[in-house]
Amino acid sequence: MLKKEDSLLSNYTFFNQPLNAIRDEKTLIYAINAHSFNVSKTDIDFRKAMLHEKAILLPDGIGIVWALNWLKRIRLKRITGMDILFFELNKLEKTGGKCFFLGSSESTLQGIKKKINIQFPNVKIATYSPPFASAFTKEENDTMIEKINEFTPDVLFVGMTAPKQEKWAFKNFDLLNTGHICCIGAAFDFYSGTLKRAPQWMMDYGLEWLYRLIKEPIRMFNRYMIGNPKFILNVLRERFLISKTVA
Repeated sequence: MLKKEDSLLSNYTFFNQPLNAIRDEKTLIYAINAHSFNVSKTDIDFRKAMLHEKAILLPDGIGIVWALNWLKRIRLKRITGMDILFFELNKLEKTGGKCFFLGSSESTLQGIKKKINIQFPNVKIATYSPPFASAFTKEENDTMIEKINEFTPDVLFVGMTAPKQEKWAFKNFDLLNTGHICCIGAAFDFYSGTLKRAPQWMMDYGLEWLYRLIKEPIRMFNRYMIGNPKFILNVLRERFLISKTVA
């Protein structure tokens, strides 16, 4: 049973090591940002997914990095979905391993496949574009699991946007015959070229969110213009609770 304190950012354990420290075993890998955390405050199933014993939380988002430093003096290095994508692909290239991309549109998946065949020719790849729906039927879910397990990938990349992708991976964890399960959302679009990523200088200054807001103002307005202040307010409340406990 989840406790109230389970919804506090300072009680989550975020990954704070080089990526090669992740063990070669079945593992859930989530890239968590301010938006993800906001959703987890009210979405119990998402929170359960984040607290899974086999889950690794990557600090994807400058807000997470800033907040943990301010709350607990923990200095994290930001690790994005693209970082884990390239880490896994480089590793698979050396071993001739297999990866499976689940999610996004068929055109995006074809763009990913084409690019991987050029950049990582030793990597074997399979893809599947599931129906665009808020929830899958049992038949649709069984089809996805069957296709993944037939391929037996070393790494499964899931791109269905948060929190849908994390909850799907958590729910089906025991049914999947794979190694690392990486929920990396927008990285599908960034890698395929469907979406252009922010310039390096904006990423260096923690302004990637602003670039996405400028590029997609309607879709990103609630996430950033409402979500970011909400995240800051939640962090301020936590700081007050921590100060009160220490006192």
